[in-house]
Amino acid sequence: MLRHTKSPLLSLPGAVPAEGPDEGVAAHYGDLFREQRTLADGSGFVDLSHRGVITVTGPGRLAWLHLLLTQHVSELPPHQATQALILSPHGHIEHALYLVDDGETTWAHVEPGTQDDLVAYLESMKFFYEVEVADRTADIAVAYLPAGSIAATPEGVVARETAYGRDLFLPRERLAEFAAEHGPAVGVLAYEALRVEGHRPRLGLETDHRTIPHELGLIGEAVHLQKGCYRGQETVARVHNLGKPPRRLVFLHLDGSVVTIPGHGTPVRLASDGPEGRQLGFVTTAVRHHELGPIALALVKRNVPVDATLLVGEGTAASQETVVEP
Repeated sequence: MLRHTKSPLLSLPGAVPAEGPDEGVAAHYGDLFREQRTLADGSGFVDLSHRGVITVTGPGRLAWLHLLLTQHVSELPPHQATQALILSPHGHIEHALYLVDDGETTWAHVEPGTQDDLVAYLESMKFFYEVEVADRTADIAVAYLPAGSIAATPEGVVARETAYGRDLFLPRERLAEFAAEHGPAVGVLAYEALRVEGHRPRLGLETDHRTIPHELGLIGEAVHLQKGCYRGQETVARVHNLGKPPRRLVFLHLDGSVVTIPGHGTPVRLASDGPEGRQLGFVTTAVRHHELGPIALALVKRNVPVDATLLVGEGTAASQETVVEP
């Protein structure tokens, strides 16, 4: 069951609570486009304290995680960020972990509410390995600093540095103090807009029960093709070597006159077929961007022509950019 951790920053002036998977933090603080520009300029921070946090300790932690994850982590250097998945036996994405190791502990943040199932799975796979898995969501909050931020990482706080920003594993009792020192606070809607612009898929939005990594362009980024066995590896290798995934992620520029942003699951069809045409995919995340206007990510059938104009919902035209090659 999804557990939401309510952030103390919802008491900040102008805070409007987010809904859906981001419940528990602020959607925005009163000015969505200004907040997007703040992030794009490398300023401010985003409260992601609703996300799950787990840690793995013990001398064998990286060797053990290497057996379970899609990523090569057995020799992961301290403080180097990486991303990994846990797949079903049939190769479908079950968990997405955003990892960093500080030399003594492996830290990961995950989608809100998924930490319970993840910890249960990891506990079931411990066998004779001397590792300890802990759910740290109650005492550790994730805060995001955008790329280009000159804010210093607070002393004693583990940071996960990527090309698009810095994830901080911050003691939850320090969140309000951090906000006062590193504001302005920016809501998750702005963070999501830049995520969509960057074509970065998210578990539970760009995935469903049958999504495989190839459909989202995660081979290489989150799936290492030259590592040893892991659950679901057979599917990954077979599709990579012998075939193509049935669907592919695309980036959509929606007609700028659209009044209502399409929701998750809104059907996508060929514009030439009209609103009664055969559904060829669905919108995964749609947002309003401060420069690009309404944009979206969508999953469509692999054989949809890359130059075709698409129709979202009942009448919103959309041009596509290729994220995953057909």
